[in-house]
Amino acid sequence: MSMLGMSISDISINTLSGQPTSLGGLGAKVMLVVNVASKCGLTPQYTGLEALHEKYAGQGFSVVGVPCNQFMGQEPGSPDEIATFCSTTYGVTFPLLEKIDVNGDNRHPIYQQLTDVADAEGVNGDIRWNFEKFLVNGSGEILGRFSPMITPEDPALVAAIESHLK
Repeated sequence: MSMLGMSISDISINTLSGQPTSLGGLGAKVMLVVNVASKCGLTPQYTGLEALHEKYAGQGFSVVGVPCNQFMGQEPGSPDEIATFCSTTYGVTFPLLEKIDVNGDNRHPIYQQLTDVADAEGVNGDIRWNFEKFLVNGSGEILGRFSPMITPEDPALVAAIESHLK
């Protein structure tokens, strides 16, 4: 199935619970798409991601977590285990999608488009690590890419989110 010319917001993906959806189907005006993992040194970023989600949800913003086990096996859990960990450990209320590959031959079509975009340092291509972040609008336009080391509280990330919610 060719994804050429297909908006990233229309590409089919399942929720963590297995329901078909798409980024556009999540209904947000602006989304922060993040490849997440439960057993990573950056996992505490869930706290800041949830805070962003709560702060801006009323303005049409959503964090979207995309579990991935491609970085040293740091997301080994089943969908139920991932959901339980995220809700009980970090109080996550933002949508979580199915566990996918973000790099390599089985890279999900959403990430085929996301990885074409460069971040502020000019880095594009493969996802470098867990918690790489992409700002995407509801129409599927990719608005920005942020390194895994950019925390959810980073002023540049917050400013980018706020500028697209106006």
